[in-house]
Amino acid sequence: MDIKREDIIHLAELSNFSLSEKEIDSLGDDLQKIIQYISQLDALNTENIEPTYQVFEMHNVWREDEIKEQEANREQLLALTKEAKDDQIKVPKVL
Repeated sequence: MDIKREDIIHLAELSNFSLSEKEIDSLGDDLQKIIQYISQLDALNTENIEPTYQVFEMHNVWREDEIKEQEANREQLLALTKEAKDDQIKVPKVL
């Protein structure tokens, strides 16, 4: 697979990169070498080889949501704040 100069320029534009002429040529050579290296995998016989989807055992770590009763009511919680307004906690503006 040949990497064309236009392809590199197009990818750079999509990625919002600005490349010099020297970088475009260098990147083309590098990409070509990477593709040649990866294409060595085509020579491997992968018949009767099961695909690997996960390299280690994983399980679902999510728990069911539970609504737990609170010991404090709204008034008690608002009394703990520095400043409250309209039954809400007032905090500094964050930009």
